[in-house]
Amino acid sequence: MKTARSKFIFKGGVHPDYNKELARDKAIERMPVPAELVISMSQHLGAPAKCVVKAGDFVRRGQVLGERNGFISVCVRASADGLVKAVEKRRGAAGGMADAVILDTTATPESAPDANSPTPPPINSPTPILPPLDWKAASREDLLKRVDEAGICGMGGAGFPTVVKLSPPPNKRCEYLILNGAECEPYLTADFRVMLERADRIRVGVEIMRKVLGQPAVRIAVEENKPEAIAALEKAFADIEGNAEIVVLPVLYPQGSEKHQIFATVGRVVPEPPALPIDVGCVVENVGTVAAIADAVELGEPLLERVTTVSGDAVAEPKNVLAPAGTKYADLIAFCGGEKEPPAKVISGGTMMGFAVASTEIATTKTTSGLLLLSPRRVFQYTSGPCINCGRCVRACPMGLEPAFISRAVDAGDVKAAEDAHVMDCIECGACSFGCPAYRTITQSCRRAKATIRARIAAEKAKAAAAAAK
Repeated sequence: MKTARSKFIFKGGVHPDYNKELARDKAIERMPVPAELVISMSQHLGAPAKCVVKAGDFVRRGQVLGERNGFISVCVRASADGLVKAVEKRRGAAGGMADAVILDTTATPESAPDANSPTPPPINSPTPILPPLDWKAASREDLLKRVDEAGICGMGGAGFPTVVKLSPPPNKRCEYLILNGAECEPYLTADFRVMLERADRIRVGVEIMRKVLGQPAVRIAVEENKPEAIAALEKAFADIEGNAEIVVLPVLYPQGSEKHQIFATVGRVVPEPPALPIDVGCVVENVGTVAAIADAVELGEPLLERVTTVSGDAVAEPKNVLAPAGTKYADLIAFCGGEKEPPAKVISGGTMMGFAVASTEIATTKTTSGLLLLSPRRVFQYTSGPCINCGRCVRACPMGLEPAFISRAVDAGDVKAAEDAHVMDCIECGACSFGCPAYRTITQSCRRAKATIRARIAAEKAKAAAAAAK
């Protein structure tokens, strides 16, 4: 296994205060199952899963709660034994509403209305949730089926269904499998701890993915501020065969962006949307997702839990917590000793791309990488001013856009001008807003424009489909 420094540095980017020292040296701790879980049917990109249980059902850990509901979708399974108290709309971290199963984990099977109904075996049974597979003997189709039925999606933030990413079109070939271990968001150290503590599982996941993808070259991308993780990966991958390399990236936000990581590792540029990484021969997966694939195949363990960094200066004890999906933020905070002081802001995710939340009753999903509690010393109120044409946002934008122009166009209601300025290329990294001396909400303007454009495109497609059906 070769380790080399990146030969390519993308233009733009910023250097926020990383504050990773709060949790980077905290080993992963498994959290006890809380008394109530709120398991959303929308834990991934694409169509929410179709709920197949109802109030009064007693379910076992690993039982399917929501079936995959479309091509871009994944199934959702119960992350603990429990009684379904309700199926109702609940708010997610990004503000949207989705069906969620409210699970009472203190209940017993006898408390269910139909106590004699057949249920899958409990987690302490000798029988795994899914039959373990020998990945060396299993077929490509069997491995893809396992990734699908395990409900695995990207755990780096976007939540793209993994089985779709591992099934490129027949005319597209994966030449490079890139593992994203950059974790460039401030405060977050969950991926760092996974690389440090579970490098052996990442190795197995890589071997499985290589078999599925036709033995591509492997590039593991890690920022240079994680030397311990690099050492752990070097040890785990020491005897790997074929073209494999750890690529050490300079510390630069947003180094974890899929497109920029492809450029930083193999020097290829993904064209404008709707082009995807596979169009330049690449598949990118988060290191946590790769470890989850290994567990699903070898251990028969679906994706039911994940490591989440709970950090910030207002939490009593920052930790990296392995918690079941559906854990309420309030329970995560309590597991970390509670609040050191009342937080001025609670953020789901990192400070650059995360979402401020108004309630700690929101629950974790497969993509919840962090929960930050920030004191008034780390947060301040501001009022956006007019653009002063300083060009800082242009210099910071890693996509080479003109954020100031796009922001002014959106403020003026001219979404067409924003679209012509390639707003759909925006990756919403927040670098433009971070450096703006006028405190303009440029990233939010880009999000609004993109949402409007997507809605228009969807309406046009629906209109065309209706016309074709006549």
